[in-house]
This record gives sequence, structure tokens and C-alpha cells, in this order.
Amino acid sequence: MDYKTVIAQLKDLVYKWDDIQQVCDLIILGAVLGSASDIHVEPLSSYVRLRYRIDGELKEILEYQSFLHQGVIARFKILSDLKIDESRVPQDGRISKTIDGKPLDLRVSTLPTVHGEKVVMRIVDKSKKIPQLNELGIQWRNLQLIKKAIALPNGVILTSGPTGSGKSTTLYSILTMLNAVDVNIMTLEDPVENQVDGVSQSQVKPDIWYSFAYGLRTALRQDPDIIMVWEMRDKETVDIAIEASLTWHLVLSTIHTNNASETITRILNMWVQPFLIPASLNLVIAQRLIKRLCPNCKKPMASSDIDPKTLTNIKHSLSITPKEELQIRVGDKLAKPVFYKPVWCETCDGSGYRGRLGLYEMLEISPWVKEMILQWASAFNINRQAIKDGMISLEQDGVMKALEGLTSLEEVYRVSKTQNED
Repeated sequence: MDYKTVIAQLKDLVYKWDDIQQVCDLIILGAVLGSASDIHVEPLSSYVRLRYRIDGELKEILEYQSFLHQGVIARFKILSDLKIDESRVPQDGRISKTIDGKPLDLRVSTLPTVHGEKVVMRIVDKSKKIPQLNELGIQWRNLQLIKKAIALPNGVILTSGPTGSGKSTTLYSILTMLNAVDVNIMTLEDPVENQVDGVSQSQVKPDIWYSFAYGLRTALRQDPDIIMVWEMRDKETVDIAIEASLTWHLVLSTIHTNNASETITRILNMWVQPFLIPASLNLVIAQRLIKRLCPNCKKPMASSDIDPKTLTNIKHSLSITPKEELQIRVGDKLAKPVFYKPVWCETCDGSGYRGRLGLYEMLEISPWVKEMILQWASAFNINRQAIKDGMISLEQDGVMKALEGLTSLEEVYRVSKTQNED
């Protein structure tokens, strides 16, 4: 069955309400066939709403009556080995299924709300191969910076961005590049999303005091060469990670900041001594996920269709982008720039987009940035200096990808939200 057939059958079954088990199976099957990353089953005041997150956006699939919701919740709890009679507190579980020969893991989370229990399921396709860095959308200068940073025997590499920006995928891609017989790689994760052969992966459990900081201290006694810490959540974890990097370990981790320069000030605000940051930090990667235009139906835009403010932003972005980067990535397209817009076709299910790719900016600690860190400079000033040093901002990376026909300008400015300065 295809996606549309499954959804039509699901709607018909919900209306008749014949078989709860089949309804729940179709909810999962529809999400998998629709390439959804998450399933949301959420009770509202007068009905229950089913939504899928597809290409980063939540889409409503159907609604059903509230009195039917308890059966759906009970079925998902049985599948994920949760307590059926416990609805007062959140619960977490896991469902393992095989669909079309693909082994899948669904991370199930329940949450009590005023209208009943909400269920969210994250879908992890275990059959998918971890992508290479260039497949993620990391190009020329940025790719060289990552290769340079991971070639060093020690230091810290941080990826930053909001939830759902692809940070973990980037880290897994880096791990696969580093994975070798003569290297001891350890990870501390919450949760373990992808299992990598040859890597010792450990799930932290804060409820029994197995935190990132405690796990990192323990990992350092396991003779590691490379350590991946899922997230820098507190000062203790940051301090231990920096100490580990200074004692000849390569440390990979994530941190929640808006851009690369804010990562520096975030670490400073954790009262890390400024001189330790340039000594330990190899590279900061800020990223976002952006929708990829459907190659079957994208259409060139007329210049008159582009908003004057957007044109101003484009000119500014291109004027401060390193010429060598522009020449290699866009080449002759600069002479007569053409941008594309989404249209409708059956392939992309009418959205104009199909799949996603990343926008990236990578901050290398240059001598000038080092001096600014030692002086407790603001994130704004660090960012401005990094761009002078050749850093490609999220907006610049997006504009070049739009020139390559990979995405639309609308998507670039929706996702990057870059403030241009005169």
C-alpha cells in the first residue's frame, strides 16, 4: 500500500471504529510511508488530533472523537511495555517493528494533559545508513574545516542549534569517519539513537545519578581516544570535557545556542576561564535543517517575484561571502542569478518540497577571535570578526544553496533568521 491509500483506509476505519489494533498499526504504517519523523496523538477539548511531522513541519492527518482515545492510548502502551493503569505521570517506552523489511524503533513518550494523555512517537529507521558529511549539505570550506578539526588528536568540537536541527546526525557522521580498529571511541547518549559497530555507546540515566558528568568521569578511566557527550547541559560537564580535551582526548558534543558565536559566550557564562576556550575548542558548528525543493516540479522565479528587502539581503550576503567559496560552489550562476520556487506535483505530495538538507556555519578559533574571547567580547562582535575571517554564515550558506537550486529563498530566510548589519 502507498501513503495515500493507508491514510484513506485509516480515516475510514476510525469512522467505523471496528478494530483498535488495526487503527494503531495504520497510524504507524502511515507515518513510515509518509517519511514522518514523529507521530503526535493529542487529545484536545472536544476531539483527538493525529499529526505527523514531515520534513520538519507538523501536518494534521485526521481527527477522531474523544471517547475513542482511551483505546488508542492503551494499545500504544501495551506495544511499548508501559503501565496501562498509570495516567498521572509521564512514561517512556519503545516499540520495535519491521515494516517493508525495515527494522524500526519508535521511542514512545506519554504526557498527562488536561484533556487526557498525549502520545508522541519518534521514528528511527535502523536500516538507514548514517549519511556522509557531504550528503548532509556540508560543502567546500565547511567540509575542510571539519576534516581539519577531527584530524587533531585532541580538542573539543561542538555542534549547536535548536532541537530538531540535525546536530546528532552530524555527530554520528563524524563518528563514522573517525571509527577505526586502532581508535577507542566511547559515547554518552540520551537516548542512543543509532548503534554504530565498533563504538562503545552508553545511555545515561539521570534518575539513578548516571549523569553526563558522572559518565564522562567514568569514560575517562576506560582509556578512550574519542568521547562523544550527547549534550553540554551544565558547568560540570563542560569543565570535565575541557579537562579531557587538554589531556589528549578528542571530545564531540552538542549545545543549545542560536549560532556559533553565541556558543562561545554561553561557555563563558558558565564561568569557564577564558584562556581555556581557545586552548581546547577546535571548532563550533551551528546548523539548521531546511526543506529541499522537489526536483521534479521546482520552477524558476522572475526577478519581480522577489521581495525588495530579500534582494537587499541577497546582495549583502553575496558581497561578504568569500569569492573563492562563491566561485567553487556557484560559479557561472553568479553572472545571471536564478532562484527557484516550489510548485505542486504527485512526487512531493503537493508541498513543492521533498526531503531536507542542512545549513551550516563553522567558527574556527582564529588569532583575532582568540583575543576577543580573552577580552570577554560579545557574541555580536565575535560573529562579525569570524565573518571577516571567512566564516560562512547560515544565511550565506542558504543563499548559495538557493542559487544551486537546492532550496527556495523563502525557506532560507524562514530558517536562518539572520540579522544583516550594514
